[in-house]
Amino acid sequence: MASPQTDFPPIRACIFDMDGLLINSEDIITLSVDQLLLKYGRPSLPKSIRAKMMGVPKSTNGDLFHDWAQLPIQREQFAREFKDKMRLNFPNCQPLPGAERILSSLSRACNIFTRQSVELALASTTTSETFELKTSNPATSHLLGFIQPSRRVLGDDPRVGVGRSKPAPDMYLIALESLNSTVDLGAGERPILPEECLVFEDSVIGVEAGRRAGMRVIWVPHPDLAAEYQPMEEEVLAGRMEMIEIGDQWQLGQINDGWAERIASLEHFDLRKYGFDAPC
Repeated sequence: MASPQTDFPPIRACIFDMDGLLINSEDIITLSVDQLLLKYGRPSLPKSIRAKMMGVPKSTNGDLFHDWAQLPIQREQFAREFKDKMRLNFPNCQPLPGAERILSSLSRACNIFTRQSVELALASTTTSETFELKTSNPATSHLLGFIQPSRRVLGDDPRVGVGRSKPAPDMYLIALESLNSTVDLGAGERPILPEECLVFEDSVIGVEAGRRAGMRVIWVPHPDLAAEYQPMEEEVLAGRMEMIEIGDQWQLGQINDGWAERIASLEHFDLRKYGFDAPC
């Protein structure tokens, strides 16, 4: 077990996941699944199964879900019907509690140690098509407007290689590259480093991706996810769950190393604890 690190450099950038963190799309996904389960006479998705699926790409097409669901249709048909349901339901996505406050505050904030503004980026496994659906109403469109389009890395971004989505670190490192390529660096000011970034994530594999990128992490899990992984919280925060095997063990954190923490909601994020002061 590592001794907690306390001598961190000032945070210069915050990189956010989207689904289940900023907007309630995870609940919309569950609604879509339950609507199809009801159609085929099956019970609603249990919390334990739901928790294991959260944040995992294409989880509704995987063995975990289908071995439990025992649907009377083929996976391909379910996938088609599920996509149709999501297209219908995603425009109903809404911001989660604290999301607008934190993005608004950070967009105007300075780091109290450096007096530099805080840069914002997005790293989400959602595709461009579903991003447009999820942000098609005024509330979610306004929310994501705090992050410049050039600083958004989505799941179908060609810079993300095949098999290099979360929990690999690539999406967060590409987001950092996007920041450094657009930020207005002053004379003699160096680019932002990974350890100067704070990642906000709700999923277990997202926490691992942030940790593998060498960034500090705030884990904001859905209550169902928090309950399911409570006994393993230290491993989650260290990025050591390894739900999807990708190798590169050297990228993983250490138990209680001080690089990550869990909060119940974005409403509970303490700006001053991380050296932020708004307005800049």
